[in-house]
Amino acid sequence: MTHVKKRFIAGAVCPACSKMDTIVMFEEDGAQHRECVECGFADTLDERGNSVPREIPTRVTAAKPAKPAATSHTVQFFPNPKLKKK
Repeated sequence: MTHVKKRFIAGAVCPACSKMDTIVMFEEDGAQHRECVECGFADTLDERGNSVPREIPTRVTAAKPAKPAATSHTVQFFPNPKLKKK
């Protein structure tokens, strides 16, 4: 069993409870995570250090309906002999 090494970030303020020096950072599955030891706030950071938003679990997100396949038909025009140009 591997132990995840967590480290405190000096001067970091929790975005949820606004307390200073309560944020720990750790890496899991190649992604950076931060967590507040005071209030339990946790999120994941992308490669540039920006927070990756999670989808709210109570939100009902309907899948986008698939567009119907485009059908094409060949149209053939026949010249009308009664409409000859004069």
